[in-house]
Amino acid sequence: KVFFFFSLQCILFVKGAFSRLDPSGNFKKEAVSQIPAGRLGEIQELANLAAYLVSDYSSWITGEVIRLDGGELPFLAGEFNKLLSVTREQWDQMEKLIRTVKGS
Repeated sequence: KVFFFFSLQCILFVKGAFSRLDPSGNFKKEAVSQIPAGRLGEIQELANLAAYLVSDYSSWITGEVIRLDGGELPFLAGEFNKLLSVTREQWDQMEKLIRTVKGS
């Protein structure tokens, strides 16, 4: 016998669930803002993974945690990710301040 154990973590857009649980769309906007791919996952992407995992092509995979999150986990783990909200003018100002320090 062969046993499979997979842990899957993903954020998928499910029309029915989102229309009832997030009628304003605010949760979706917030979720997407934290995903480097810039979108939520789609059900077909999960189906493609499932098809692969039950196929003979995945015979070498054992006990994996597979994340379908568009890069959300590593993005949120970064200490400086809020720097993405810094404007071009603010970057220019910071660069000028840094370059005034000897050895920078």
